Amino acid sequence: MSAGEERAARTNHASKQILDAETASREKKTARLKALRLQKEAADVAAEAANPTVAKPARKRAAKKTG
Repeated sequence: MSAGEERAARTNHASKQILDAETASREKKTARLKALRLQKEAADVAAEAANPTVAKPARKRAAKKTG
């Protein structure tokens, strides 16, 4: 290998390590946020089951006057 090829290989290896670390960090963050979202959704469902909202009856519309 020439000196230029060795330098390119080191640079390539370093960039792959950086990208792999960033990917792992992003996947870890995504998993954490997904777990929090699922936990919140489950809590919301439980809260709704405990305190159901009462829907207001729909108001009747007045008939249009034709003139």
